[in-house]
Amino acid sequence: MAEELLINVHPFETRVALVAHGLLQEVHIARASGYSVTGNLYLGKVERIVPGMQAAFVDVGLQRPGFLHARDIDSPRIFTANGEAEAQPRPDIRDLLHDGQSVLVQVEKDPIATKGARLSTQLALASKYLVYMPNETHIGISQRIDDETERERLRETLSAVKAGCEIDGGIIARTAAEGAEAAQLENDIQLLHRIWQRVSRRAEAATAPSLVYEELPLHTRMIRDLAGEQTETIFIDDDQTYQRIRGYVDEFIPGYAERLHYYDGRRPLFERHGVEDEAMRALEPKVALKSGGSLVIEQTEAMISIDVNTGGFLGGHNLEETVFRANMEAAVAIPRQLRLRNLGGIIVIDFIDMEEEEHQRQVLRALEKALELDPARTRLEGFSSLGLVQMSRKRTRESLAQSMCSPCPSCNGVGFVRTPESTSVEVLRALSQDYQARCRNKSAEGDYLIRATEAVVDRLLDEDAEHLAELSRTIQRDVRIQVEPSYLEGQFDIVLVQNVSR
Repeated sequence: MAEELLINVHPFETRVALVAHGLLQEVHIARASGYSVTGNLYLGKVERIVPGMQAAFVDVGLQRPGFLHARDIDSPRIFTANGEAEAQPRPDIRDLLHDGQSVLVQVEKDPIATKGARLSTQLALASKYLVYMPNETHIGISQRIDDETERERLRETLSAVKAGCEIDGGIIARTAAEGAEAAQLENDIQLLHRIWQRVSRRAEAATAPSLVYEELPLHTRMIRDLAGEQTETIFIDDDQTYQRIRGYVDEFIPGYAERLHYYDGRRPLFERHGVEDEAMRALEPKVALKSGGSLVIEQTEAMISIDVNTGGFLGGHNLEETVFRANMEAAVAIPRQLRLRNLGGIIVIDFIDMEEEEHQRQVLRALEKALELDPARTRLEGFSSLGLVQMSRKRTRESLAQSMCSPCPSCNGVGFVRTPESTSVEVLRALSQDYQARCRNKSAEGDYLIRATEAVVDRLLDEDAEHLAELSRTIQRDVRIQVEPSYLEGQFDIVLVQNVSR
């Protein structure tokens, strides 16, 4: 699949887009507030142990403490007051850590919404071809490399290089390592080992909480992680960034040098490739399919739900065929939308009901095949008894919508606001309750002033005018109404006004 990597750089923002066959696959955005802390190493300070959760909250210098579970503590490198590292058994979180202790951790998942970063002591440093794990010893091969001959070649090469360099620690060959020469793998191992030695020295000299290793800048990180054999061109529209990336490519992945291009066209880079419009459409819940059907994608705190609809698609000879073809198109489109929107966690897909089991199997195979193109780790279950497909996708950073949008101030992110009728009824009810409470407290002197939006005021003066007049007679108080243009839908105030002559 032919790919293009587009890097758009401004002083206030850097964006990276991966385009395959003219379709946007991924988009990453880094602004002044930062991009992602996933992969960063911190010397953190344990703030609180929670035995009931078998976890600890660790201050690493971010806005909120990170979350470290006991199962994520694997041969931990825990620094004591004298700077020495000691390994301890892990029967219980209280035997592993204590309040105030310093611990070297890595961010596995960014802080999302109100949750702090997910932390681990299972440290890993990544390069183009390899992942180096200083606290491990084994050699692993990416599961995406399925050729057994190549897997064995990589394992033997890495064993020989590791022994020749006299380097401790575990090594995992990434997917990009397929076909890599021994010299390239050796360079990566030595680079990662030098980085780890520098990190170790910084951690021993640092005072918690502090950052001891920061991942590459967004543009360089994406060159390392997204560029592959299918990447035909890499366009960069900023000359200084181009020169920096050129230096990185020449040193670490010289085979990509010919694919690197400085873009100085008149039209903006993202606009020329249609990225701007497609990224905006990725913020909408509805996705139109070519056949006339559609997907409705909703992101919640607990999970992602995807509903498949036939819409205007009537292309089959009968209902079953029409439904099957619509589901097949959706099965190919869904993985791309998950990757583009960076949606992760539990995902539930409601395909259109199919009668034939063979059709279900074919839809599931199409979905599984499309998911193979996603670099994120996914897990797919079959159709449930309710006809739903459940899957999961690893989540490491905020979704596209979370990074570009904020909850609506009118509905507070719910997606609904109260109607003028509901608000008007609530105003009448609150007015009655306030009067009764003041009567009980013998503080009911004065008249009432209602402040609300124009729509609610219109409702009180029109459809509910009779109810308001009856309530005014009942409480024997004048009730005035005032429009507040700054109020949000559903917002109102009831004020007792003193010294108002009746």
